[in-house]
Amino acid sequence: MGEPLLQLGNGLEAGPASPLQRKKALIALLVVTSVWGATFIWMKQALNALEPEIIDIGRFQVVAILVAARFAVAAIAMLLFFPKARAALKHPEQWRGGLILGSIMLVGFVTQMIGLEDISPSVSAFLTSLYVVFTALITVVFTKSRPSRALLLGVLLATFGAGFIQGPPHLTWGLGEVLTVICAVFFALHIIYTQKITQQLEPIGVTQTSFIVVTVGAFLLLLLIGGGRSISQWDLVFKDGVFLQVLCLGIGGSLFCLLLLNLFQRYLHPIQAAIIYAFEPVWATFYGLSLGLDHWSGWILVGGGALFVGNIVVEVFTSADEEE
Repeated sequence: MGEPLLQLGNGLEAGPASPLQRKKALIALLVVTSVWGATFIWMKQALNALEPEIIDIGRFQVVAILVAARFAVAAIAMLLFFPKARAALKHPEQWRGGLILGSIMLVGFVTQMIGLEDISPSVSAFLTSLYVVFTALITVVFTKSRPSRALLLGVLLATFGAGFIQGPPHLTWGLGEVLTVICAVFFALHIIYTQKITQQLEPIGVTQTSFIVVTVGAFLLLLLIGGGRSISQWDLVFKDGVFLQVLCLGIGGSLFCLLLLNLFQRYLHPIQAAIIYAFEPVWATFYGLSLGLDHWSGWILVGGGALFVGNIVVEVFTSADEEE
């Protein structure tokens, strides 16, 4: 390897990518957001089926078990079907990259799920969408350069669209809001470090090691708060209405999405990638409407329209800059 993984400088910029690679990356990341939108439904279904367990042992323990199980499924599937994933276990640099990405993901997941105990899903969605703004701010700090006006406009439109798609959030700025903002910062860091690390390391290998880090980290957190010591607690994963959802979360939400993300995000600017990821609540709302979990509102058109325009602005002006 050349430079150390923790040094983030001009390498944050998208590498030399052909128009075809950029086009494939845009499509791949849009597919990622469509599956991520479905993960909201799967997690909601699993948590609804586990209401008695949540009352008995607490929401945090239940969600920690689900996160550990979800990433364990993804890690096992990677080992079975990808020779490069098995080979990565022998290389220390793959473990260093996986430790960085996995640790960032774990903190993001944990702060988000703790914050959800005190705030509504709409407030959580709005505050989480601030990762688009944080990605832009952190990129400016690391690269010591200003993003283009098109990127800044895209950031503002995407943040507004993602946050207001279910109506104006009602903020009180308690512990739940603060933790969710912290979650947004770590999701932004994950986008940025993914950009750097997958340009230096084999994406399949670092995906594998990051899955193992999240699995082990969630298990250790569970032990730390006094849970996970009883086999009966882990049996909840196999409960009706939970097992299939955990498989979908592991194979779809983790393995498929994060592997695509690690393979293709490196061909785009990290801020542009963050703007594309902001489409996740649009898909989640669409799925919720189709399943009767959400109700139609004019804000869906306002938020979805702002996201769409933000992405179009960024793509058109970025393509024009490249042609010049």
